Amino acid sequence: MSNAALIHHTINFVKQQLEGAEGGHDWFHIQRVYNNALHIAEGEECNLVVVQLGALLHDVADSKFYNGDETVGPRVAREFLESQGVGEETILHVVAIIENISFKGGNFEKKFSSIELDIVQDADRLDAIGAIGIARTFNYGGYKNRPMYDPAIAPATGMTKEEYKASTAPTINHFYEKLLLLKNRMNTETGRTIAEGRHRFMENFLSQFYAEWEGEL
Repeated sequence: MSNAALIHHTINFVKQQLEGAEGGHDWFHIQRVYNNALHIAEGEECNLVVVQLGALLHDVADSKFYNGDETVGPRVAREFLESQGVGEETILHVVAIIENISFKGGNFEKKFSSIELDIVQDADRLDAIGAIGIARTFNYGGYKNRPMYDPAIAPATGMTKEEYKASTAPTINHFYEKLLLLKNRMNTETGRTIAEGRHRFMENFLSQFYAEWEGEL
């Protein structure tokens, strides 16, 4: 099978898997991450097929929608790639990307390193910040029926992976617990450059949000 055919089949598979998914983790999220990854990859020496497959399959079964089970995504990805006759070396690499891409409270140490993981991780993190990141954050907060903001509940920084996954904090807190931290955690030069502008947009949004909340504007 040609690489083009493999990517085509993977896109169709992911679209099918994510039909009806929560709006911040649906096919359009995957498409944005995929496009981000292709853009970042232009400036890096990398295995482009691994980048493409990693970006397309990274959220094929996000653990937050499977009672926190982090084995589902890697398993689904492996089964699909095996069905397409993909070599074991590539499968292992893509699975490693899926297993190591998430933020998980910021205290999670990656057990695998590669430029392909760096690229896909940056691509995913870019979709978590800026205007799209804000929209996704509030969409998920609404999906979980969380308050937008509660001044009495302070953001919790330095959470463990388990605390982060179990958090039910207001949506605004998520900016301080994750989104505003991502700019300084980008892996590639391209990722860092794009993140700067998206980070400033979030800071401006928060200033406006608090001013409106207090009736100042």
